[in-house]
Amino acid sequence: MQTISSLLAGVALAAFATPAAFAQNPPESAPATPVATPAEVQADPAPEAPADIVVLGFGQSRQVQSVSAVDLARLTPGSSPLKATQKLPGVNFQASDPFGAYEWAVRISLRGFNQNQLGFTLDGVPLGDMSYGNVNGLHISRAIISENVARTEVAQGAGALGTASTSNLGGTIQFFSDKPRDTANVTGGGTYGSDNTYRGFARIDSGDLGGGLKGYLSYGYLTTDKWKGDGVQRQHQANGKIVKDLGAFGSLSAFLNFSDRREQDYQDLSYDIIRRRGLRNDNIAGNYPLALQIGKTYQNQAALASYTKANNGSSVGFVAPWAGVGTTFPSGFGTVDDAYFDAGGVRRDYLGGVTLNANLTPELTMVTTGYYHDNKGQGSWITPYSPTAAGTLNQDGSVITAPSALGFRTTEYSIKRGGALSNIAYETGANTVEVGGWLETNTFTQARRFYGMTDSATPNRDVLEFQKNPYATQWDGKYGTDTMQYHVEDTLKLAGDRLIVNAGWKGAYVVNNATMLPDTTSPLAVGRISAKDWFQPQAGILFKLTPAAEIFADYTENMRAFVSSATTGPFAATQAGFNDVRGRLKPERSKTAEGGVRLHSGPFQASAVGYYVDFSNRLLAFANGVGILGNAPTLNNAGSVRTYGAEVSANYRIFRPLSLFASYSYTNAEYQDTVTDASGSVQVRKGDTVVDTPKHMIKGEIVLEQSGFTGRIGADYMSKRYFTYLNDQSVPGRVLVDASIGYRFEGDGPLHGVAIEGSVTNLTDKKYIATIGSNGFTASGDNQTLLAGAPRQFFVSLKKGF
Repeated sequence: MQTISSLLAGVALAAFATPAAFAQNPPESAPATPVATPAEVQADPAPEAPADIVVLGFGQSRQVQSVSAVDLARLTPGSSPLKATQKLPGVNFQASDPFGAYEWAVRISLRGFNQNQLGFTLDGVPLGDMSYGNVNGLHISRAIISENVARTEVAQGAGALGTASTSNLGGTIQFFSDKPRDTANVTGGGTYGSDNTYRGFARIDSGDLGGGLKGYLSYGYLTTDKWKGDGVQRQHQANGKIVKDLGAFGSLSAFLNFSDRREQDYQDLSYDIIRRRGLRNDNIAGNYPLALQIGKTYQNQAALASYTKANNGSSVGFVAPWAGVGTTFPSGFGTVDDAYFDAGGVRRDYLGGVTLNANLTPELTMVTTGYYHDNKGQGSWITPYSPTAAGTLNQDGSVITAPSALGFRTTEYSIKRGGALSNIAYETGANTVEVGGWLETNTFTQARRFYGMTDSATPNRDVLEFQKNPYATQWDGKYGTDTMQYHVEDTLKLAGDRLIVNAGWKGAYVVNNATMLPDTTSPLAVGRISAKDWFQPQAGILFKLTPAAEIFADYTENMRAFVSSATTGPFAATQAGFNDVRGRLKPERSKTAEGGVRLHSGPFQASAVGYYVDFSNRLLAFANGVGILGNAPTLNNAGSVRTYGAEVSANYRIFRPLSLFASYSYTNAEYQDTVTDASGSVQVRKGDTVVDTPKHMIKGEIVLEQSGFTGRIGADYMSKRYFTYLNDQSVPGRVLVDASIGYRFEGDGPLHGVAIEGSVTNLTDKKYIATIGSNGFTASGDNQTLLAGAPRQFFVSLKKGF
């Protein structure tokens, strides 16, 4: 905390002197004069449609759509802000829990680009690619309490030039935090529901303390039992934000967010497991003796196979390592991977930032932000693949005296990253010129360690705790990433602002380094690799046909930098594999063109867009074995992908209390090259559909609000998705329905502002596969990489002041 406080204080002082050299991302059409933090500029709902379900990006030369805090509040409290975006066209959102917050299972993709090929920011601060085990950021469910999100903006195809991201081949998703209230206030709420779900939230706003100084503190808590199997998922969060009005000069704001998240995992499934054990198959955390028995049986099987191979098929004289257990799994279990004992993830994060928004002259404005992020995390599996030997240490430091068939395997994370981003805009007449940049230094450490388990009636370790006293370290790597990005953009307004033209470019240089700490026998790669492109152009045009209709078009090029990690990217390969590809490995690139029309007439607004994407230098990582083995993947450039499609959305407020929203998207994403491995086997075939890319998605929502009463029902259809590159395995399409109903007390009295709400997720109790690719994708065949979706669940919430 001392480190964070010192850094943020330094940034606050440095911000006044920082030259215009770093990046931020105001809208293309934003004037140069308003004074507010980036969050305040973007968080206020669009004035022309403050109560609409979504805002369809009018005035933008790109496909941009957003949802507000009002929309997020209609979901079950504690739901991820990502879940509120799933209704938008082109958004493929998957989650196996009702909140969309269980990170191992959460996936979001746009127009065929998966999560680690998108860009994510919070108030302009980069969140990295938000993948599980994030190496350069953190998930939005940890970065901020969902009730404090004021606005979420989705650019399906081309993010703003100044977006602080080097992974946004596809679109960007930007989150903007709420601003402190002008008057003192206390708000809060509580939720209870299925599977012993308890959710609480409280926020205290100071109001204006004098001189334009105001702020808030808030706290959120969530605990819920898993909907299948044994285990819990819980989270503590705290957010603080303060804003100081500096008069005509501008404003200064700062935030500090904390999260402690601990969750027990659901078991990854394959079709074989589902056929034999059903969608409700899960880890067996409530039965430690059974897990030991399965582990011992597997190790007896492995020992017998090794013995017979060495003795020409004979088992005469074989002595099992675990006497009295045999080589037959307990009834109902077919493989050692059917069910593990337990798995989990623990994450602790601090994220802070300071922003100066300054009017340097009437024509010249500057927005500068400094930020720091500190993370500690562990992901764990209790595994029969690494048994415990006698003599290893327990969590408390005592000696384990007898061997065990199980071991506790972790992947351990630590992130310490800091950076600065700034944007300067100069407006003269119809012309606005922007120059900006972003610098970040990230030190990421990652280790694979093993801890001892006992042969006892109950487990001696808890996956919800940070582990101590390892008996082995497989690898312990230190990964550095230095990022430099800049952008230049010019926006020109002509014909009385009916015609807006913007054009510019960005450049990026990212250097990745990997070293291994001593005393490990790691097979993983070390070394240096970089990605550089100083000219990535973007251009757009917007023409207002009438006050109610506009057309737009844009073109953009992007590069995705390499990732520094032991579990993804070029350093996840063996040293020999890295040495083989380092000289010829190229960063992924995309070229996107889109165009469309928007209409807004009274209570009706709609948009339609068509797009084409050329994705080249695609990096393909092939999973080797089940995820629990942790085998190094195979990474290569694997040709290109061509994607084209269309998106249509409409919002119609039939009369003031009743509004309808609907969207449809069509995506055709196909591999353009046939790829073979070293043996000549086809791994990817030209013309096949990109994995995890549904061709059709249809979403709809009805909202009724009248005299304090609120009712909402939404439906989400997604067509089939392939989870093999050769398209021989897929999961079928599904329709999911959510609903909520509530009442808010208006008028005077003690109940003023009190609201009660009931909500239900998966209303039809659909049995379906939610997430695919949890353990990566293979060329063909079944794979333990599927996660089941949650059944119907009910929640009741009581709120005050939202």
